[in-house]
Amino acid sequence: MDRNQWIVVLGAVALFFAMYFGCDTNPDKHKLIERQRLENVESTSISSLLMDAKKDISPSAGSSIMSMEMDLNDAKEEDAKVEALKSLSSLWYQFEKPAIAGHYAEQVAAIENNEEAWSIAGTTFSICVQRAQEKKVKDYCTDHAIKALENASSLNPSNLQHQINLALVYAENPPSDNPMKGILMLVNLNKQDPENVSVLNQLGRLAIKTGQFEKAIERLSKAVEIEPDNATSNCLLGKAYEEAKDVAKAKIYLTKCEDLSTD
Repeated sequence: MDRNQWIVVLGAVALFFAMYFGCDTNPDKHKLIERQRLENVESTSISSLLMDAKKDISPSAGSSIMSMEMDLNDAKEEDAKVEALKSLSSLWYQFEKPAIAGHYAEQVAAIENNEEAWSIAGTTFSICVQRAQEKKVKDYCTDHAIKALENASSLNPSNLQHQINLALVYAENPPSDNPMKGILMLVNLNKQDPENVSVLNQLGRLAIKTGQFEKAIERLSKAVEIEPDNATSNCLLGKAYEEAKDVAKAKIYLTKCEDLSTD
């Protein structure tokens, strides 16, 4: 080889060793880096939501939020931190920002780690899923609602309400690869407990939403038969009859709905 060829070969060898030894090939470290990346994305997501939310509130409301954030930062004891988080969650909920309220409720649940706290976080996020107009907000709340409600359900599997709430989240924002997941979950819950009025009500509600009025009437009539004074069942049944153009029956149940709702 002449001098130039040796230079090329030596350069290639040097590049190989630099790439091999300079780049960490440890899979665990790569997993850690990926996890940190995802956590950074998540952190950016909530920071972005907070920034957008603060633009929509009044100066006096912003001052209240700032004061509570200072209380949180100054909290040394766990009890004080939990109270500050609960106050922030409550205030953001009053400002009709359930995504932010859910964020603070989720932090409470992570500390307390009990069924009630995870349920509150999950249902708060589920309200966000129902109300959110932006896809990024709806998706953020969906992911966190699912995690929180799964945690609540794992702590008390016998409480079907957590599973009902979880099914409703999937029904409201279904995964692209399984658009019927939420409804199928409710159907399975109905098979497990055919006389569960909450399940019947939600199946009836979804049937009305999808224009299946006869099916809605069937399920909601059963709910009213089981619990005649259930306001939700009567209101939904009145709505189902109204959509089915049965004016007489709609009036009966809507009137009862109004009476039960004002009691």
